[in-house]
Amino acid sequence: MTQRRATVAGIAAFAALLQAAAAFAGNQQYEPLAASVQAAMSSAVSDRAPPTSAFTDSMENVQWLVDMSRRLEKRMPDRDARLEFLRAVHYEATRAGLDPQLVLGLIQVESGFKKYAVSSAGARGYMQVMPFWAKLLGRGDDNLFHLRTNLRYGCTILRHYLDIEQGDLYRALGRYNGSLGKPEYPNLVRSAWQNQWSYSSSRIALR
Repeated sequence: MTQRRATVAGIAAFAALLQAAAAFAGNQQYEPLAASVQAAMSSAVSDRAPPTSAFTDSMENVQWLVDMSRRLEKRMPDRDARLEFLRAVHYEATRAGLDPQLVLGLIQVESGFKKYAVSSAGARGYMQVMPFWAKLLGRGDDNLFHLRTNLRYGCTILRHYLDIEQGDLYRALGRYNGSLGKPEYPNLVRSAWQNQWSYSSSRIALR
């Protein structure tokens, strides 16, 4: 009975965090960028087709995709779309120097894996990217609902915030969500990342 109560309490706490995060999901704040930073970010989001794999060997590729696909199946029933999404997430996250599982946790919190999600603030897509970023980076015609475009922007933005905060993920996540200094959103992303998407391997590398 005690264990059951603890489980129920844990679920309730997670639901409360989810509700709190939803109140300000997808709300990156506009901040002027130095010309050098603007140029670097614009270059980072420039469109290039990803390689076939971001893994060091085919077995690791299969293991990661099978594991993540199984966890994502209920949210994305279409197998082909699910695998395309996971390959893109892994590539774009690794390209930006991020843990792909962290990005999956962030997407879960931001959009619930809904491609066409739009927040009350107008943020778009899987990673809830604010439209001002496309204009700020001189790419006003970019479609933020496009799978790789959305992931490329989201990962580049999170990398930018990590660099600003000198690797402090808590503060970087706060900036990403427009809730810097508040614990609810960073805690929710960390919980999703560690409890639902954790994966350990020393053989993943960008090619």
